[in-house]
Amino acid sequence: MKDAIEAIGIPHPEVDVILVPEAPVGFRHPLQAGDIVKVYPANTSTQWPENYSLQAGLPVSDKFILDVHVGRLARALRLLGFDSRYQNDYADTSIAQLALKENRIVLTRDIGLLKHRSIHRGYWLRSQHLQEQLAEVIAYFRLGPRFETFSRCLACKGQIVPVPKAEVVDQLPPKTRRYFNEFYRCPSCRRVYWKGSHYERMQEFLQRLGQQE
Repeated sequence: MKDAIEAIGIPHPEVDVILVPEAPVGFRHPLQAGDIVKVYPANTSTQWPENYSLQAGLPVSDKFILDVHVGRLARALRLLGFDSRYQNDYADTSIAQLALKENRIVLTRDIGLLKHRSIHRGYWLRSQHLQEQLAEVIAYFRLGPRFETFSRCLACKGQIVPVPKAEVVDQLPPKTRRYFNEFYRCPSCRRVYWKGSHYERMQEFLQRLGQQE
């Protein structure tokens, strides 16, 4: 069943219920000549009877892993506070393995990647534009109530923490050292953040995102 569904372009992580003809079946169900198959998407508001959903038993996750095509989206998700793993040299097999090992949702523009058998949760991004991609992910996985904006490092996804100015003063540009007093640092990569012009641009980005929703 899995092969037949994916042959027409539907990646299995986006499937929730399969009926043949009205009885629920799984991805390993053998497809027979003359079968009438109904396939229903994941993450809809439909209430299915118990044991119909293929995704109901999967572990819940709000962690992501992204492939080379959507690196900017990884940074945007970190901006909202989500643990988003990304490297521009990940092979498809590495993504599949990490997704399984760390219980991560795969986000990609490569529909073939989502056909890996070991990937259970994932989403094929329809848009090629960052703001629209982020809106897709927020809506599909219902992330809105879980935002923790400006809580993660955009470079490495670590949790940033407040840090005294005296501890980071040697890392600051001259004008920043003079005009700013509130700072945050990532314990993982030691990157320092403050509420400068970049912070204002990120706020504008979030505002545009809210208007789009």
